[in-house]
Amino acid sequence: MTAPGTGTYTPRPGAAPLPRMITAQALLETKMLLRNGEQLLLTVVIPTLLLVLFSTVDIVDTGSGEAVDFLTPGVLALAVMSTAFTGQAIATGFERRYGVLKRLASSPLPRWGLMTAKTLSVLVTEVLQVILLTVIAFSLGWSPQGNPFAVLLLLVLGTAAFSGLGLLMAGTLKAEATLAAANLVFLLLLVGGGVVVPLDKFPQGAQDVLGLLPIAALSDGLRDVLQHGAGMPWGDVGILAVWAVAALTAAGAFFRWE
Repeated sequence: MTAPGTGTYTPRPGAAPLPRMITAQALLETKMLLRNGEQLLLTVVIPTLLLVLFSTVDIVDTGSGEAVDFLTPGVLALAVMSTAFTGQAIATGFERRYGVLKRLASSPLPRWGLMTAKTLSVLVTEVLQVILLTVIAFSLGWSPQGNPFAVLLLLVLGTAAFSGLGLLMAGTLKAEATLAAANLVFLLLLVGGGVVVPLDKFPQGAQDVLGLLPIAALSDGLRDVLQHGAGMPWGDVGILAVWAVAALTAAGAFFRWE
């Protein structure tokens, strides 16, 4: 007779290791995002259509040079905003409304672990977006240049800033208000954030204000590097860093789980 505790199938109750829990939650978050038609519209369809349409049809004056060289950095910035801000705000807002966050917060996965998993899901989605948009841009004749490290830093800071803003909105507003506000902000920043319309097309006073927005800083920073071959755009990096610190700090202070 086998002694207690020495059998092949001896149960081992307890939580899984923390890295495994975070990885499993991140994979689940990513699968749910990629299966959501509305999220795919925001993260894939709209940026792709904007890139192809404005690169092939002369609708907006993008200045000298190929239109795709101007548009691709802006569309990459839009892709970051659509995933880290709009998509995450809407999804998290409704998870909070239906009590999903409350139940997950009572699981062995700590709250910071859940936020880490959501952040990893955003990063994975952004990598897929960047790959897809880059392939499409190259097929349209895109000729990027500049420092890849500067591009990576801008994308990371932009992700942090938009993620903090998205979590702040989702954690303080009702789900319906988050849905309306996130989509409205997306549309406003698409038009006035230097994504497809150059900021110099706006009045000087408006340019000064719009240039301080995170989408404008990310678009202009990527454009300086990828289109003009500039080094590190420290001004845009500084703006994004301030937004990232302020947004993440505010989200941590005011986020309500239920």
